[in-house]
Amino acid sequence: MKYILLFTLAWVTSISFAQQRGNYGGGTNSQITGKIDGTIIDEKTSEPVSYATVVIKSPKDGETVNGVVTGDDGSFKIVGLKLGKYIVEVSFVGYKKFTQEVELTPKEPDYTFESIKLSADTNELDEVVVSGRRETIENKIDRIVYNADQDIANMGGDASDVLRRAPLLSVDQDGNVSLRGNSNVQILINGKPSSMFGANTGDALKMIPSDQIKSVEVITSPSAKYDGEGTAGIINIITKKQTPQGFAGNVDLTAGTRINRGVVGINAGKGRLGFNANGSSFYSWPQYATTDFYQKTEVNGQTNIREQNGENLSNRLGYFGNMGAFYDFNAFHSLSTSLRLRGFNSNSEGTNTVSQNLGGNESSFQRFQDNFSQNWGYEWSLDYVMKFPEQEGREFSASYKIDGNVRDQEFEIDQDTPLNYEVARNINDGNNRENTVQIDYVHPFGEKFKVETGFKSIIRDIDSDFQYEFKPQESDQYEIVDNRTDIFYYNQDVYAGYVSTQTNITKKLGVIAGVRYEYTGLQGSFEEATERNFDPLSYENWLPSIIVNQKFGKFNSVKLSYNRRIQRPSLRNVNPYEEIGNIRNISFGNPTLNPELSDNYELGFSTFLKGTSVNLSFFYNDISEVIQSVIFEDPDRDATVTTFENVGTQQNVGSNLFISTELFKIWTIRGGVNANYFMSEGIIQGQEVENNAWLFSGNINSNIKLPNDWTIDAFGFARPRRQTLQGFNPAFSIFGMGIKKQIWDKRGSIGLSIIEPFQKRKPFESELGQEDSDFYQRNVFAIPFRSFGINFSYKFGQLDYKARQKRSRISNDDQKSGGDEGQTF
Repeated sequence: MKYILLFTLAWVTSISFAQQRGNYGGGTNSQITGKIDGTIIDEKTSEPVSYATVVIKSPKDGETVNGVVTGDDGSFKIVGLKLGKYIVEVSFVGYKKFTQEVELTPKEPDYTFESIKLSADTNELDEVVVSGRRETIENKIDRIVYNADQDIANMGGDASDVLRRAPLLSVDQDGNVSLRGNSNVQILINGKPSSMFGANTGDALKMIPSDQIKSVEVITSPSAKYDGEGTAGIINIITKKQTPQGFAGNVDLTAGTRINRGVVGINAGKGRLGFNANGSSFYSWPQYATTDFYQKTEVNGQTNIREQNGENLSNRLGYFGNMGAFYDFNAFHSLSTSLRLRGFNSNSEGTNTVSQNLGGNESSFQRFQDNFSQNWGYEWSLDYVMKFPEQEGREFSASYKIDGNVRDQEFEIDQDTPLNYEVARNINDGNNRENTVQIDYVHPFGEKFKVETGFKSIIRDIDSDFQYEFKPQESDQYEIVDNRTDIFYYNQDVYAGYVSTQTNITKKLGVIAGVRYEYTGLQGSFEEATERNFDPLSYENWLPSIIVNQKFGKFNSVKLSYNRRIQRPSLRNVNPYEEIGNIRNISFGNPTLNPELSDNYELGFSTFLKGTSVNLSFFYNDISEVIQSVIFEDPDRDATVTTFENVGTQQNVGSNLFISTELFKIWTIRGGVNANYFMSEGIIQGQEVENNAWLFSGNINSNIKLPNDWTIDAFGFARPRRQTLQGFNPAFSIFGMGIKKQIWDKRGSIGLSIIEPFQKRKPFESELGQEDSDFYQRNVFAIPFRSFGINFSYKFGQLDYKARQKRSRISNDDQKSGGDEGQTF
């Protein structure tokens, strides 16, 4: 690592020296040299603009002579300039470029700008901001941005709570996320994927405290520069990563009847060097969940009925930490790095009464289950960015990321009855490692045309070490069952390249068009059962995309888009490890799954009028090779089997409406409704099956600002039953409210939150198959839901934040989300 950094520093230094050579001033052979200095300020506030880029160019050919970055006070100085004429350009993110010609003469070799005033750039094509200040909701050409840090309702929660308030999204009780009714979404953190989402999305979202989330980008029309994964779209969670000057920190505490959370963060920076770190942990009090399970199957003329009733006690403990640093060598070269650590433990145990009638043989017994899961991982990334001083917007970046995730599970069953004896232990230790390299290049051609291109490789290595142990009657020792014990090695390598263009045909008409090529190579093998190894598989995909955006006036726009997306099976979809469940249920993955392919069309309209923002869209997508979990009775195992298959096709057609409005300057109301007609057909166990359904979901948020720094917030959310070819999984709804008071000159705050005050427990029902068919299953589980919490927040120190683009370029958004069906790593 040391040698890489030294090499990078030497290369950057040589480039910087090379850029400063040459005789661009001209006009005289005098030995006298001059200087150009001055101060950059904001036109409206008169505040200094730190770290603005100042470039000196030759008026003859536009070549760059020199360049600097302004200091903390907005000042700059460039010395040693040969006498002659120069062009001075000043630029900074969010401001219009300043340009002026100056001349250094023998009589006046120095030129001083008393103050260069930069004005805000309010006419960018790809963004429609609904107000002069940063609003909670913003519409852009390919995404909707929910600025979560502007919403006080997010105090004391986690990422799943934040996503429930974002437009177009639905999140169920387990944290599984869907966009417009489709759960095949890819979740990124700061533009990068994380293997933490490969095992269980809900658990991963609980690790991220809401206090650390700056915004959520809902990308409904990803362009070719994004990975092709996610047939529904991409969700990008942006954390509070800024460029600080000074030192500051924050402490946030939440104590409640369900969840307790603590967050500590620090930020520090001086000059071109910055550092930030934060850590959090949460603990859920033990809670009881009840289960009411019924299953009927018919195999070879025999009817089997299994029922289970009981309760389970569970609790969770998790932690999350992040450290990041950056260094700007100069205005054109920068290096940044980040390290993220995470962990999550869960325990569940309970006793259930099992009643079964297997072909007329009735029995009843008690079943004790004990389940433990430990999930931890790390991510480290290094990003280098080079900007070209002779051409604004031209940029080269190179990134590397290593990502590791370990998920260890142990599941015990104690069914100590003579006729239904089963005392067993199921163990699975999963290890997922990813290495990613990505190179991107952006080249503008004038002001109206831009080309982006890049290359990416993702190397995934997965090990699943699984073991099944059985304790015979009258024995104190567990014995390993060989045919259910092995190590599975799985490799998935993805190589991709893309070309994307952005064209401003007119001042108000823009087009983003491109194509992405992805190659996927797969291989799987077993340590012992080598006869189960499968030959290497591969597939190639071309993924085109186009977005056309037309603005009308200042705040109205219409968007039309098309893209093709791919949904590779996730690592848990393919893992053949057999996980035992309750009432003789077994689940395992399918390593020979094909990827889903989806063609997506969207027509959208957005406007802002007199304090009201409206976003309306119509969409249609057509998905082939749909991956779903399927359940059936396996007579060879004498159990019900859950696995994954490419079941058939699926179409979705629907509309979304989202409105945000401000009343009386103190009351903000935001809400949306999603309507979707779901059509699916395919073949399960040799039988043709279809399922069509209307699905409706929505959310609403209300925020009232009162005198003396009091704020009241209320929210509600509902999502429909999640449809499959065999039936549906539970619907979900939630209601809550809170109140907050700022204290200590707004450096601190204290608040109270209430969730579902009128419902102590909430039931969730799923149903698969038909009552008169060969397979039917109904499951109703209920969990405590009413909760009260107290939130406290305090910020110390002082920072001066400046806009900065330090997000890593790596985004491994290329796998099907895990969901909650079947086994996990």
